[in-house]
Amino acid sequence: MFTGIITGVGRIAAIHAIGSASTYGNRLTIACPVGYLDDVGLGDSISLNGACMTVTSLDLAKPAFTVDVSAESLSKTSGLAQTGRVNLEKALRASDRLGGHLVSGHVDGVGLVSHFVQVGESWELRVIAPKDLARFLAYKGSITVNGVSLTVNQVNDVATGCEISINLIPHTVNSTALGELTSGSVVNLEIDTIARYVERMLSLTNLHQTTL
Repeated sequence: MFTGIITGVGRIAAIHAIGSASTYGNRLTIACPVGYLDDVGLGDSISLNGACMTVTSLDLAKPAFTVDVSAESLSKTSGLAQTGRVNLEKALRASDRLGGHLVSGHVDGVGLVSHFVQVGESWELRVIAPKDLARFLAYKGSITVNGVSLTVNQVNDVATGCEISINLIPHTVNSTALGELTSGSVVNLEIDTIARYVERMLSLTNLHQTTL
């Protein structure tokens, strides 16, 4: 589990194919800030742009670590198939503060940035989410964008899906890789875990009432 509070910004420094067939994934080498890996061990979970990955090797001298990303994960996410900066978060410990919201590290879908401009001291980010995620998105609800816990300020259903508007304060822009987004960027989205369970309970209740 994670909180959506980014603990560091790393960089995908190298990508190596694990096999020659399309059914094989990639091995990523992630360069990270000095000291970031001091409390990390083999097999630990680290979120990369919102996708939970397992540390398969460590190089404390560089510092860097590797993860193996399956072909399935590559097909369901964005930003893990090319080099560049990525948001990092270590897995939540039982004693940690829950500064964001409960995040599983399982990407529910990818969204398209439709608008990203500075407004006053902050930035307005608009993302078009897939239609099948629209029912989970609500005003003042939580959403994870590339691993960052954010609050939805506005929801508009559009022909291509659901456009959400989010306000980013300067700290978020400066402390994550979200500041590099532009109109047309593709981002990883994870809906609020609580919303997922509420939708499931309501659907079962409606099904039960229909069959009576």
